[in-house]
Amino acid sequence: MSEPVPLSATKACPCLAARRHARALTRHFDAYLRPCGLRSTQFSVLAALAQTGPTGRGRLAEVLGLERTTLTRSAATLERQGWLATLETADGRERPLELTSAGRRALDAALPAWKAALDRCDPGLDRLPRPTRRRGDTPHA
Repeated sequence: MSEPVPLSATKACPCLAARRHARALTRHFDAYLRPCGLRSTQFSVLAALAQTGPTGRGRLAEVLGLERTTLTRSAATLERQGWLATLETADGRERPLELTSAGRRALDAALPAWKAALDRCDPGLDRLPRPTRRRGDTPHA
């Protein structure tokens, strides 16, 4: 029987480190986008649709690297806000999402906040964003 792996080895796990880093980046961008009424995940959906035009949910989830169910939840929120619309198609099986004019205005209004968040990240993204923020912190002092 082999020796058990000590749990202290998990501290250096690249998978856990990547997830921790992704959560820190999400919190960082969310803090900047919050005053615009958006989360970073929602911003990415709006930005992708602005670039691709009307796109089916499966393809959009693939473009964004999201699970389809995750995209469906985000899209539902954005549709309630009036920022996305579901298009009807002839066969009815595929119902592409489209950015509305209100969604484009929301995206355009959020772009400066997104750019400010991006500018505050380490260029190589090998360290946490500067400064690290916690829930409720505001990015602009």
